[in-house]
Amino acid sequence: MILVTGGAGFIGSNFIHNWFSHSEEPIITIDKLTYAGNLGNLENLKGKSNFKFVKADISNKETIKKLLKDEKPRAVINFAAESHVDRSILSPRPFFETNVMGTLDFLDSCKEYWEEMLESEKKEFVFLHISTDEVYGSLKKAEGSFVEENKLKPNSPYAASKASSDHIVRSYYKTYNFPSIISNCSNNFGPFQYPEKLIPLTILNLILGKKVPVYGDGKQIRDWLYVTDHCLALELILEKGKAGQVYNVGANNERENIDVIKAGFIKNKVKVKGNI
Repeated sequence: MILVTGGAGFIGSNFIHNWFSHSEEPIITIDKLTYAGNLGNLENLKGKSNFKFVKADISNKETIKKLLKDEKPRAVINFAAESHVDRSILSPRPFFETNVMGTLDFLDSCKEYWEEMLESEKKEFVFLHISTDEVYGSLKKAEGSFVEENKLKPNSPYAASKASSDHIVRSYYKTYNFPSIISNCSNNFGPFQYPEKLIPLTILNLILGKKVPVYGDGKQIRDWLYVTDHCLALELILEKGKAGQVYNVGANNERENIDVIKAGFIKNKVKVKGNI
């Protein structure tokens, strides 16, 4: 049994679909169903005997502890997070409530569950925390890709909240020997992505004949990673990753945001006039 948090979200739901494409091991997923959680992402799994959805908040210790005790997962994958930079700039507090305090509460519940396991079960248990390359800050053209040893230099409230959660997860490994792993991924794109993100927003605005918004000069460099490739990497980390380690997941597919947007215009044969 695998427990997946944030399973109705973009990456979480893709992970679950990809998992069931080759495995029959059961998954139970929890999701608070905020604006970014969509049960429609999991619609075709209804009635599947080895899949279960529970609406829950990772901060609700009573619910989480009971769920862990009843279901007895061998691994936990934590996708649950507030994850949009622009929203974090407009309203930072929810990002710190979920990504920092929520992670802390959830870790406490999982640590208590792990401590009550048999020694043989403890050795097999894994807590995989999904983070982002945003915690490292920004790249300039002359710089190489981020590596796991890079210092954390978050530039937005969202990135700061995720960097904080990474530190919390690391501290639980160092302090309690809790078997946790952190993965930092680059920008994902693919099915089920919420339309406020750059690629789906660009596509939708082009379809509707609307202007495509550009943050600043659009020169921010991002490494674009197809979500299924990310999910395959996470399965590899889950299987072979070492507790206490950080693993960066990318695609060596770096583009300036403005170039990604312009590619949408070229693909759709739309002329660019002045400001996009």
